[in-house]
Amino acid sequence: MALSGSLRRQPANRGLVSRCTHHHIVVFLLTFFSYSLLHASRKTFSNVKVSISSQWTPSCLNSTAPELRPYELWNSSHLFPNAEEATLFLGTLDTVFLFSYAVGLFVSGIVGDRLNLRWVLSFGMCSSALVEFSFGTLTEWLHFYNKWFYCCLWVVNGLLQSTGWPCVVAVMGNWFGKAGRGFVFGLWSACASVGNILGAFLASCVLKYGYEYAFLVTASVQFAGGVIVFFGLLTSPKEVGLPELGADEDVIVEEDANRPLMGSDDADDDDRNYSIQATDTDKQPKAIGFFQACCLPGVVLYSLAYACLKLVNYSFFFWLPFYLSNNFGWKEAEADQLSIWYDVGGIVGGTIQGLISDVLQKRAPVLAISLLFAVGSLFGYSRSPNNKPINAVIMTITGFFIGGPSNMISSAISADLGRQDLVKGSSEALATVTGIVDGTGSIGAAVGQYLVSLIQENLGWMWVFYFFILMTSSTILFISPLIVREIRLLLHERRLQILAE
Repeated sequence: MALSGSLRRQPANRGLVSRCTHHHIVVFLLTFFSYSLLHASRKTFSNVKVSISSQWTPSCLNSTAPELRPYELWNSSHLFPNAEEATLFLGTLDTVFLFSYAVGLFVSGIVGDRLNLRWVLSFGMCSSALVEFSFGTLTEWLHFYNKWFYCCLWVVNGLLQSTGWPCVVAVMGNWFGKAGRGFVFGLWSACASVGNILGAFLASCVLKYGYEYAFLVTASVQFAGGVIVFFGLLTSPKEVGLPELGADEDVIVEEDANRPLMGSDDADDDDRNYSIQATDTDKQPKAIGFFQACCLPGVVLYSLAYACLKLVNYSFFFWLPFYLSNNFGWKEAEADQLSIWYDVGGIVGGTIQGLISDVLQKRAPVLAISLLFAVGSLFGYSRSPNNKPINAVIMTITGFFIGGPSNMISSAISADLGRQDLVKGSSEALATVTGIVDGTGSIGAAVGQYLVSLIQENLGWMWVFYFFILMTSSTILFISPLIVREIRLLLHERRLQILAE
Protein backbone atom coordinates (compact mmCIF):
# COMPACT_ATOMS: atom_id res chain seq x y z
CA MET A 1 0.00 0.00 0.00
CA ALA A 2 1.33 3.41 -0.95
CA LEU A 3 1.87 5.70 1.97
CA SER A 4 1.30 9.44 2.10
CA GLY A 5 4.22 11.84 1.87
CA SER A 6 4.04 12.55 5.56
CA LEU A 7 4.89 8.91 6.31
CA ARG A 8 7.81 8.62 3.89
CA ARG A 9 10.31 10.12 6.28
CA GLN A 10 13.87 9.52 7.16
CA PRO A 11 15.04 9.93 10.73
CA ALA A 12 15.00 13.57 11.71
CA ASN A 13 18.68 13.81 12.48
CA ARG A 14 20.02 11.79 9.53
CA GLY A 15 20.12 14.61 7.02
CA LEU A 16 21.42 16.99 9.61
CA VAL A 17 24.43 14.87 10.56
CA SER A 18 25.34 14.11 6.94
CA ARG A 19 25.57 17.79 6.02
CA CYS A 20 27.13 19.19 9.20
CA THR A 21 30.55 20.81 8.72
CA HIS A 22 32.84 22.89 10.91
CA HIS A 23 31.22 25.96 9.32
CA HIS A 24 27.88 24.89 10.81
CA ILE A 25 29.47 24.64 14.25
CA VAL A 26 31.08 28.07 13.96
CA VAL A 27 27.79 29.64 12.80
CA PHE A 28 25.93 27.93 15.64
CA LEU A 29 28.37 29.24 18.25
CA LEU A 30 28.68 32.78 16.85
CA THR A 31 24.94 33.33 16.54
CA PHE A 32 24.40 31.68 19.93
CA PHE A 33 26.81 33.89 21.82
CA SER A 34 25.99 37.07 19.90
CA TYR A 35 22.38 36.92 21.05
CA SER A 36 23.47 35.73 24.50
CA LEU A 37 25.43 38.96 24.88
CA LEU A 38 22.44 41.04 23.82
CA HIS A 39 20.30 39.33 26.43
CA ALA A 40 23.00 39.63 29.06
CA SER A 41 22.93 43.40 28.69
CA ARG A 42 19.13 43.42 29.07
CA LYS A 43 19.36 41.20 32.13
CA THR A 44 21.75 43.67 33.74
CA PHE A 45 19.01 46.27 33.92
CA SER A 46 16.58 43.89 35.62
CA ASN A 47 19.24 42.73 38.05
CA VAL A 48 20.15 46.21 39.31
CA LYS A 49 16.65 47.65 39.66
CA VAL A 50 16.87 47.71 43.45
CA SER A 51 20.16 49.62 43.36
CA ILE A 52 18.85 52.07 40.76
CA SER A 53 15.67 52.61 42.76
CA SER A 54 17.73 53.34 45.86
CA GLN A 55 19.87 55.79 43.93
CA TRP A 56 16.85 57.63 42.57
CA THR A 57 15.10 58.02 45.93
CA PRO A 58 16.22 59.76 49.17
CA SER A 59 15.59 56.68 51.31
CA CYS A 60 19.12 55.36 51.01
CA LEU A 61 22.55 56.96 50.71
CA ASN A 62 24.59 56.24 47.65
CA SER A 63 27.28 53.92 48.96
CA THR A 64 29.25 53.90 45.70
CA ALA A 65 29.69 57.67 45.35
CA PRO A 66 32.52 59.71 46.92
CA GLU A 67 31.69 60.81 50.43
CA LEU A 68 32.75 64.45 49.94
CA ARG A 69 30.18 65.41 47.36
CA PRO A 70 28.34 68.75 47.41
CA TYR A 71 24.85 68.38 48.83
CA GLU A 72 23.24 69.91 45.75
CA LEU A 73 24.95 67.40 43.53
CA TRP A 74 23.92 64.51 45.76
CA ASN A 75 20.34 65.73 45.94
CA SER A 76 20.12 65.96 42.14
CA SER A 77 19.97 62.16 41.91
CA HIS A 78 16.66 62.07 43.76
CA LEU A 79 14.33 61.76 40.80
CA PHE A 80 11.45 60.42 42.90
CA PRO A 81 10.17 61.08 46.43
CA ASN A 82 9.67 57.40 47.26
CA ALA A 83 10.54 53.89 46.10
CA GLU A 84 7.02 53.20 44.78
CA GLU A 85 7.26 55.95 42.17
CA ALA A 86 10.77 54.85 41.24
CA THR A 87 9.51 51.28 40.75
CA LEU A 88 6.69 52.52 38.53
CA PHE A 89 9.18 54.46 36.39
CA LEU A 90 11.36 51.35 36.08
CA GLY A 91 8.31 49.52 34.78
CA THR A 92 7.71 52.38 32.37
CA LEU A 93 11.29 52.02 31.09
CA ASP A 94 10.67 48.31 30.49
CA THR A 95 7.54 49.20 28.54
CA VAL A 96 9.32 51.91 26.55
CA PHE A 97 12.12 49.49 25.70
CA LEU A 98 9.78 46.72 24.60
CA PHE A 99 7.57 48.99 22.49
CA SER A 100 10.57 50.37 20.64
CA TYR A 101 12.00 46.85 20.44
CA ALA A 102 8.73 45.60 18.91
CA VAL A 103 8.64 48.38 16.31
CA GLY A 104 12.28 47.76 15.56
CA LEU A 105 11.67 44.04 15.03
CA PHE A 106 9.16 44.67 12.25
CA VAL A 107 11.66 46.98 10.55
CA SER A 108 14.78 44.90 11.28
CA GLY A 109 13.24 41.79 9.76
CA ILE A 110 12.60 43.62 6.50
CA VAL A 111 16.06 45.25 6.55
CA GLY A 112 17.74 41.93 7.38
CA ASP A 113 16.22 40.28 4.30
CA ARG A 114 17.53 43.08 2.08
CA LEU A 115 20.98 43.84 3.52
CA ASN A 116 23.89 41.72 4.69
CA LEU A 117 22.78 40.02 7.90
CA ARG A 118 26.31 40.18 9.33
CA TRP A 119 26.49 43.96 8.95
CA VAL A 120 23.07 44.52 10.51
CA LEU A 121 23.79 42.24 13.47
CA SER A 122 27.23 43.68 14.16
CA PHE A 123 25.99 47.25 13.92
CA GLY A 124 23.15 46.53 16.34
CA MET A 125 25.42 44.89 18.91
CA CYS A 126 28.09 47.60 18.93
CA SER A 127 25.70 50.53 18.86
CA SER A 128 23.52 49.05 21.59
CA ALA A 129 26.60 48.54 23.77
CA LEU A 130 27.44 52.24 23.50
CA VAL A 131 23.89 53.24 24.44
CA GLU A 132 23.89 50.93 27.48
CA PHE A 133 27.23 52.35 28.59
CA SER A 134 25.80 55.85 28.36
CA PHE A 135 22.60 54.87 30.19
CA GLY A 136 24.05 53.03 33.17
CA THR A 137 27.68 54.08 33.47
CA LEU A 138 28.31 57.47 31.92
CA THR A 139 25.28 59.13 33.55
CA GLU A 140 26.37 57.88 36.98
CA TRP A 141 29.98 58.94 36.50
CA LEU A 142 28.83 62.41 35.43
CA HIS A 143 26.10 62.49 38.11
CA PHE A 144 23.58 63.35 35.41
CA TYR A 145 20.04 62.17 36.21
CA ASN A 146 17.12 62.98 33.92
CA LYS A 147 13.97 60.97 33.31
CA TRP A 148 13.51 62.09 29.71
CA PHE A 149 17.13 61.34 28.88
CA TYR A 150 16.77 57.83 30.29
CA CYS A 151 13.61 57.27 28.26
CA CYS A 152 15.21 58.48 25.02
CA LEU A 153 18.25 56.26 25.50
CA TRP A 154 16.06 53.24 26.19
CA VAL A 155 13.99 53.89 23.05
CA VAL A 156 17.18 53.93 20.97
CA ASN A 157 18.45 50.83 22.76
CA GLY A 158 15.25 48.94 21.96
CA LEU A 159 15.52 49.83 18.27
CA LEU A 160 19.16 48.75 18.12
CA GLN A 161 18.66 45.51 20.05
CA SER A 162 15.83 44.55 17.70
CA THR A 163 18.37 43.84 14.97
CA GLY A 164 19.59 40.78 16.85
CA TRP A 165 16.89 38.11 16.81
CA PRO A 166 15.67 38.33 13.18
CA CYS A 167 19.26 38.24 11.96
CA VAL A 168 20.46 35.29 14.05
CA VAL A 169 17.33 33.22 13.29
CA ALA A 170 17.70 33.98 9.57
CA VAL A 171 21.37 32.95 9.60
CA MET A 172 20.55 29.74 11.46
CA GLY A 173 17.69 29.07 9.05
CA ASN A 174 20.12 29.45 6.13
CA TRP A 175 22.46 26.84 7.60
CA PHE A 176 20.14 24.32 9.28
CA GLY A 177 17.16 22.75 7.54
CA LYS A 178 14.02 20.94 8.61
CA ALA A 179 15.89 17.77 9.57
CA GLY A 180 16.31 17.97 13.33
CA ARG A 181 15.31 21.64 13.38
CA GLY A 182 13.29 21.28 16.57
CA PHE A 183 16.23 19.83 18.48
CA VAL A 184 18.89 22.09 16.95
CA PHE A 185 16.86 25.25 17.39
CA GLY A 186 15.65 24.11 20.79
CA LEU A 187 19.24 23.74 21.92
CA TRP A 188 20.32 26.93 20.15
CA SER A 189 17.44 29.01 21.52
CA ALA A 190 18.97 28.52 24.95
CA CYS A 191 21.11 31.49 23.92
CA ALA A 192 18.61 33.87 25.55
CA SER A 193 18.63 31.91 28.80
CA VAL A 194 22.42 31.60 28.74
CA GLY A 195 22.55 35.36 28.22
CA ASN A 196 20.30 35.84 31.23
CA ILE A 197 22.56 33.64 33.32
CA LEU A 198 25.66 35.44 32.07
CA GLY A 199 24.10 38.83 32.74
CA ALA A 200 23.02 37.81 36.25
CA PHE A 201 26.48 36.41 36.98
CA LEU A 202 28.34 39.49 35.75
CA ALA A 203 25.98 41.87 37.55
CA SER A 204 26.18 40.00 40.86
CA CYS A 205 29.99 39.93 40.68
CA VAL A 206 30.48 43.70 40.31
CA LEU A 207 27.29 45.03 41.90
CA LYS A 208 29.09 45.67 45.19
CA TYR A 209 31.17 48.32 43.43
CA GLY A 210 28.05 50.07 42.07
CA TYR A 211 25.42 49.31 39.46
CA GLU A 212 27.28 51.45 36.92
CA TYR A 213 30.03 48.82 36.73
CA ALA A 214 27.50 46.12 35.89
CA PHE A 215 26.53 48.15 32.81
CA LEU A 216 30.18 48.80 32.02
CA VAL A 217 31.17 45.14 32.01
CA THR A 218 28.25 43.82 29.97
CA ALA A 219 28.44 46.69 27.45
CA SER A 220 32.18 46.10 26.93
CA VAL A 221 31.72 42.37 26.36
CA GLN A 222 28.82 42.99 23.97
CA PHE A 223 30.83 45.50 21.94
CA ALA A 224 33.70 43.00 21.61
CA GLY A 225 31.21 40.35 20.50
CA GLY A 226 29.88 42.66 17.79
CA VAL A 227 33.40 43.11 16.41
CA ILE A 228 33.96 39.33 16.35
CA VAL A 229 30.64 38.79 14.54
CA PHE A 230 31.57 41.38 11.90
CA PHE A 231 34.80 39.60 11.00
CA GLY A 232 33.82 35.97 11.61
CA LEU A 233 30.15 35.24 10.82
CA LEU A 234 29.15 33.49 7.59
CA THR A 235 25.52 34.24 6.79
CA SER A 236 24.88 31.41 4.31
CA PRO A 237 26.62 28.25 2.97
CA LYS A 238 27.16 29.80 -0.47
CA GLU A 239 29.76 32.15 1.04
CA VAL A 240 32.13 29.19 1.38
CA GLY A 241 31.04 27.31 -1.74
CA LEU A 242 28.67 24.88 -0.03
CA PRO A 243 25.27 24.07 -1.60
CA GLU A 244 22.48 26.28 -0.38
CA LEU A 245 19.98 24.86 2.04
CA GLY A 246 17.10 23.15 0.27
CA ALA A 247 19.06 21.83 -2.71
CA ASP A 248 18.72 18.24 -1.51
CA GLU A 249 16.00 18.66 1.09
CA ASP A 250 13.30 18.67 -1.57
CA VAL A 251 14.00 14.98 -2.13
CA ILE A 252 14.65 13.92 1.45
CA VAL A 253 12.79 16.03 3.92
CA GLU A 254 11.48 19.29 2.52
CA GLU A 255 8.38 17.70 0.95
CA ASP A 256 7.00 17.53 4.49
CA ALA A 257 8.90 20.43 6.01
CA ASN A 258 5.96 22.50 7.09
CA ARG A 259 2.95 20.17 6.89
CA PRO A 260 1.83 21.03 10.45
CA LEU A 261 1.66 24.70 9.42
CA MET A 262 0.29 24.41 5.91
CA GLY A 263 -2.88 22.34 5.97
CA SER A 264 -3.95 18.88 4.83
CA ASP A 265 -2.05 16.52 2.56
CA ASP A 266 -4.52 17.06 -0.27
CA ALA A 267 -4.01 20.80 -0.17
CA ASP A 268 -0.27 20.28 -0.56
CA ASP A 269 -0.83 18.29 -3.73
CA ASP A 270 -3.01 21.00 -5.22
CA ASP A 271 -0.62 23.83 -4.37
CA ARG A 272 2.65 22.03 -5.00
CA ASN A 273 3.76 24.35 -7.80
CA TYR A 274 2.66 27.60 -6.17
CA SER A 275 5.11 30.04 -4.65
CA ILE A 276 5.11 33.73 -3.88
CA GLN A 277 8.37 34.20 -5.78
CA ALA A 278 8.69 31.68 -8.58
CA THR A 279 12.12 30.14 -8.78
CA ASP A 280 12.24 30.23 -12.56
CA THR A 281 11.69 33.97 -12.84
CA ASP A 282 14.77 35.14 -11.01
CA LYS A 283 18.03 33.41 -10.29
CA GLN A 284 18.43 35.32 -7.07
CA PRO A 285 15.59 35.03 -4.56
CA LYS A 286 13.79 38.23 -3.66
CA ALA A 287 12.74 39.29 -0.20
CA ILE A 288 9.14 38.61 0.67
CA GLY A 289 6.82 41.54 1.33
CA PHE A 290 5.62 42.39 4.83
CA PHE A 291 1.93 41.80 4.14
CA GLN A 292 2.69 38.63 2.17
CA ALA A 293 4.52 37.33 5.23
CA CYS A 294 1.55 38.20 7.46
CA CYS A 295 -0.75 36.18 5.18
CA LEU A 296 1.34 33.00 5.39
CA PRO A 297 -0.49 30.16 7.19
CA GLY A 298 0.16 30.12 10.93
CA VAL A 299 1.97 33.47 11.16
CA VAL A 300 -0.90 35.48 12.67
CA LEU A 301 -1.97 32.75 15.12
CA TYR A 302 1.53 32.11 16.39
CA SER A 303 2.21 35.85 16.59
CA LEU A 304 -0.84 36.45 18.79
CA ALA A 305 -0.02 33.42 20.91
CA TYR A 306 3.53 34.61 21.34
CA ALA A 307 2.30 38.05 22.41
CA CYS A 308 0.63 36.44 25.43
CA LEU A 309 3.45 34.00 26.18
CA LYS A 310 6.26 36.51 25.81
CA LEU A 311 4.39 38.80 28.22
CA VAL A 312 4.71 36.11 30.90
CA ASN A 313 8.25 35.07 29.99
CA TYR A 314 9.58 38.62 29.90
CA SER A 315 7.81 39.50 33.13
CA PHE A 316 9.91 36.84 34.81
CA PHE A 317 12.92 38.17 32.93
CA PHE A 318 12.40 41.79 34.01
CA TRP A 319 10.84 41.39 37.44
CA LEU A 320 11.96 38.09 38.98
CA PRO A 321 15.03 39.43 40.86
CA PHE A 322 13.00 42.43 42.04
CA TYR A 323 10.15 40.13 43.16
CA LEU A 324 12.49 37.88 45.15
CA SER A 325 14.13 40.84 46.85
CA ASN A 326 10.90 42.76 47.44
CA ASN A 327 8.63 39.88 48.48
CA PHE A 328 11.05 37.77 50.54
CA GLY A 329 13.52 40.42 51.65
CA TRP A 330 16.51 38.61 50.15
CA LYS A 331 19.66 40.50 49.22
CA GLU A 332 19.78 41.75 45.64
CA ALA A 333 22.89 39.75 44.71
CA GLU A 334 21.31 36.57 46.14
CA ALA A 335 18.08 37.23 44.24
CA ASP A 336 20.08 37.72 41.02
CA GLN A 337 21.83 34.39 41.44
CA LEU A 338 18.65 32.52 42.36
CA SER A 339 16.79 33.86 39.30
CA ILE A 340 19.21 31.88 37.13
CA TRP A 341 17.22 28.70 37.82
CA TYR A 342 14.29 29.98 35.77
CA ASP A 343 16.59 30.22 32.75
CA VAL A 344 18.04 26.75 33.45
CA GLY A 345 14.51 25.36 33.23
CA GLY A 346 13.95 27.22 29.96
CA ILE A 347 17.13 25.77 28.43
CA VAL A 348 16.19 22.19 29.29
CA GLY A 349 12.56 22.71 28.34
CA GLY A 350 13.30 24.18 24.92
CA THR A 351 15.73 21.38 24.04
CA ILE A 352 13.55 18.47 25.19
CA GLN A 353 10.34 19.86 23.76
CA GLY A 354 12.07 20.64 20.46
CA LEU A 355 13.33 17.05 20.27
CA ILE A 356 9.85 15.67 20.97
CA SER A 357 8.37 17.91 18.27
CA ASP A 358 10.97 16.55 15.83
CA VAL A 359 9.92 12.98 16.58
CA LEU A 360 6.23 13.81 16.13
CA GLN A 361 6.97 16.36 13.36
CA LYS A 362 4.22 18.44 14.96
CA ARG A 363 4.88 21.51 17.13
CA ALA A 364 1.48 22.69 18.40
CA PRO A 365 0.49 19.62 20.50
CA VAL A 366 3.83 19.73 22.32
CA LEU A 367 3.31 23.42 23.06
CA ALA A 368 -0.22 22.81 24.34
CA ILE A 369 0.80 20.11 26.81
CA SER A 370 3.68 22.20 28.13
CA LEU A 371 1.48 25.28 28.56
CA LEU A 372 -1.15 23.30 30.47
CA PHE A 373 1.54 22.28 32.94
CA ALA A 374 2.73 25.89 32.98
CA VAL A 375 -0.61 27.01 34.40
CA GLY A 376 -0.17 24.61 37.31
CA SER A 377 3.44 25.59 37.88
CA LEU A 378 2.53 29.30 37.97
CA PHE A 379 -0.12 28.61 40.58
CA GLY A 380 2.40 26.64 42.61
CA TYR A 381 5.13 29.26 42.35
CA SER A 382 2.77 32.00 43.50
CA ARG A 383 2.56 30.12 46.79
CA SER A 384 6.24 29.32 47.15
CA PRO A 385 7.42 29.62 50.78
CA ASN A 386 10.26 31.82 51.99
CA ASN A 387 12.74 29.04 51.36
CA LYS A 388 15.46 29.36 48.73
CA PRO A 389 15.89 25.66 47.76
CA ILE A 390 12.13 25.11 47.38
CA ASN A 391 11.77 28.38 45.50
CA ALA A 392 14.58 27.40 43.14
CA VAL A 393 13.00 24.00 42.36
CA ILE A 394 9.56 25.44 41.60
CA MET A 395 11.20 28.26 39.64
CA THR A 396 13.06 25.73 37.47
CA ILE A 397 9.87 23.80 36.76
CA THR A 398 8.10 27.02 35.84
CA GLY A 399 10.92 27.96 33.49
CA PHE A 400 10.75 24.51 31.88
CA PHE A 401 7.07 24.84 30.98
CA ILE A 402 7.09 28.57 30.07
CA GLY A 403 10.58 29.22 28.73
CA GLY A 404 10.56 26.01 26.65
CA PRO A 405 7.49 26.89 24.53
CA SER A 406 8.66 30.50 24.27
CA ASN A 407 11.98 29.35 22.84
CA MET A 408 10.23 27.02 20.37
CA ILE A 409 7.90 29.68 18.98
CA SER A 410 10.60 32.32 18.63
CA SER A 411 13.12 30.00 16.94
CA ALA A 412 12.13 26.64 15.43
CA ILE A 413 8.52 27.57 14.66
CA SER A 414 9.54 30.95 13.24
CA ALA A 415 12.01 29.15 10.99
CA ASP A 416 9.26 26.70 9.96
CA LEU A 417 6.96 29.59 9.09
CA GLY A 418 9.66 31.33 7.06
CA ARG A 419 10.63 28.15 5.18
CA GLN A 420 7.25 26.75 4.22
CA ASP A 421 6.46 25.73 0.64
CA LEU A 422 4.66 28.98 -0.21
CA VAL A 423 7.96 30.87 -0.03
CA LYS A 424 10.28 28.30 -1.59
CA GLY A 425 11.24 30.77 -4.28
CA SER A 426 11.98 33.44 -1.69
CA SER A 427 14.59 32.26 0.76
CA GLU A 428 14.77 35.83 2.02
CA ALA A 429 11.63 35.48 4.14
CA LEU A 430 13.08 34.21 7.39
CA ALA A 431 14.04 37.55 8.93
CA THR A 432 10.73 39.16 7.96
CA VAL A 433 8.60 36.36 9.41
CA THR A 434 10.76 36.18 12.53
CA GLY A 435 10.42 39.94 12.97
CA ILE A 436 6.62 39.70 12.72
CA VAL A 437 6.34 36.89 15.27
CA ASP A 438 8.83 38.34 17.73
CA GLY A 439 7.65 41.91 17.14
CA THR A 440 4.06 41.02 17.97
CA GLY A 441 5.31 39.13 21.00
CA SER A 442 7.25 42.17 22.13
CA ILE A 443 4.18 44.39 21.86
CA GLY A 444 2.37 42.04 24.23
CA ALA A 445 5.38 41.97 26.52
CA ALA A 446 5.62 45.77 26.49
CA VAL A 447 2.00 46.21 27.56
CA GLY A 448 2.48 43.50 30.15
CA GLN A 449 5.41 45.12 31.91
CA TYR A 450 3.44 48.25 32.67
CA LEU A 451 0.43 46.20 33.75
CA VAL A 452 2.64 44.14 36.07
CA SER A 453 3.85 47.25 37.86
CA LEU A 454 0.28 48.59 38.18
CA ILE A 455 -1.18 45.29 39.39
CA GLN A 456 1.64 44.81 41.89
CA GLU A 457 1.28 48.31 43.27
CA ASN A 458 -2.51 48.18 43.67
CA LEU A 459 -3.35 44.50 44.24
CA GLY A 460 -0.12 42.71 45.20
CA TRP A 461 2.06 39.99 43.74
CA MET A 462 -0.58 37.24 44.00
CA TRP A 463 -2.78 39.01 41.43
CA VAL A 464 0.26 39.35 39.17
CA PHE A 465 0.49 35.57 39.05
CA TYR A 466 -3.25 35.30 38.34
CA PHE A 467 -2.62 37.63 35.41
CA PHE A 468 0.19 35.33 34.19
CA ILE A 469 -2.16 32.33 34.35
CA LEU A 470 -4.73 34.20 32.26
CA MET A 471 -2.14 35.07 29.61
CA THR A 472 -0.80 31.51 29.46
CA SER A 473 -4.33 30.20 28.96
CA SER A 474 -4.83 32.75 26.18
CA THR A 475 -1.73 31.38 24.44
CA ILE A 476 -3.35 27.95 24.28
CA LEU A 477 -6.56 29.50 22.98
CA PHE A 478 -4.83 31.26 20.06
CA ILE A 479 -3.08 28.13 18.79
CA SER A 480 -6.07 25.84 19.43
CA PRO A 481 -6.97 25.64 15.67
CA LEU A 482 -3.41 24.48 14.93
CA ILE A 483 -3.52 22.02 17.83
CA VAL A 484 -6.75 20.44 16.57
CA ARG A 485 -5.48 20.20 12.99
CA GLU A 486 -2.13 18.68 13.92
CA ILE A 487 -3.72 16.13 16.26
CA ARG A 488 -6.01 15.10 13.41
CA LEU A 489 -2.97 14.68 11.16
CA LEU A 490 -1.26 12.54 13.80
CA LEU A 491 -4.31 10.30 14.09
CA HIS A 492 -4.61 10.09 10.30
CA GLU A 493 -0.95 9.06 9.98
CA ARG A 494 -1.41 6.50 12.73
CA ARG A 495 -4.35 4.95 10.89
CA LEU A 496 -2.32 4.75 7.68
CA GLN A 497 0.52 3.05 9.55
CA ILE A 498 -1.88 0.47 10.96
CA LEU A 499 -3.32 -0.22 7.51
CA ALA A 500 0.17 -0.59 6.04
CA GLU A 501 1.20 -3.23 8.59
